[in-house]
Amino acid sequence: MATIPITLRGAEKLKAELHQLKTVERPSVINAIAEARAQGDLSENAEYEAAKDRQGFVEGRIQEVEGKLSAAQIIDPASVDAGGKVVFGTTVELEEESTGEVVKYQIVGEDEADLKLGLINISSPIARALIGKEEGDVAVVQAPGGEKRYEIVAVSYI
Repeated sequence: MATIPITLRGAEKLKAELHQLKTVERPSVINAIAEARAQGDLSENAEYEAAKDRQGFVEGRIQEVEGKLSAAQIIDPASVDAGGKVVFGTTVELEEESTGEVVKYQIVGEDEADLKLGLINISSPIARALIGKEEGDVAVVQAPGGEKRYEIVAVSYI
């Protein structure tokens, strides 16, 4: 089974979700099923059907999160020493050549990505263009709106 890179923060987030699912969601669904069963005839019991559907979702998500955690390769960006190169977990400050706009991204795993927070997926076009580059290099990204060029202003491991 292939390993999935994930930051320390991302792994903690998944562990917290798993804890929530097992200690809060699962017991809540079990209680809802018990209450619906107590109402009698299950063939036309909408509450029972809804609770069973919710149970299927919760159990599926538990399996999914456990699978991701078991395949996770947890990487702490602060302990990475890549000699100034952009690697997984790196925080990169970029300047778009055409507009001069400066943006800051951290390259993270698929489950952690959130563009609004500046967290980009390792498999995204911009992250793939940045991997292996250093401060001062120019990364060329094939974006839907055409080619974009970014100069790497700063590389940090935080």
